[in-house]
Amino acid sequence: MDSIHDFIDSEIKSNDVVLFMKGTSDFPQCGFSGEVVQILNYLGINYKDINVLSSGELRQGIKSYSNWPTIPQLYVKTEFIGGCDIVREMFQQGELQNILEKNGISA
Repeated sequence: MDSIHDFIDSEIKSNDVVLFMKGTSDFPQCGFSGEVVQILNYLGINYKDINVLSSGELRQGIKSYSNWPTIPQLYVKTEFIGGCDIVREMFQQGELQNILEKNGISA
């Protein structure tokens, strides 16, 4: 599990915005992942998508890394933001946009 945590840590540290999701941003394979993709695309944010379905080890590893049981998972500047419901609520309240702006991430 250490090697997968090292991979996750490296991806989060080397990309401003990372979305661990089922499928890809071009082809989400679950509705929740698709919804977060729609939000990020609507905001015009550049982000790295990582398909957790590509590896059982990655799928379990991200859950233990964040101590969060569900996917998708969004990270901004190494900070875990949350899953679909949290991202949706933050977007609707303008909080997600504020976090992105505070971190110098714009469309």
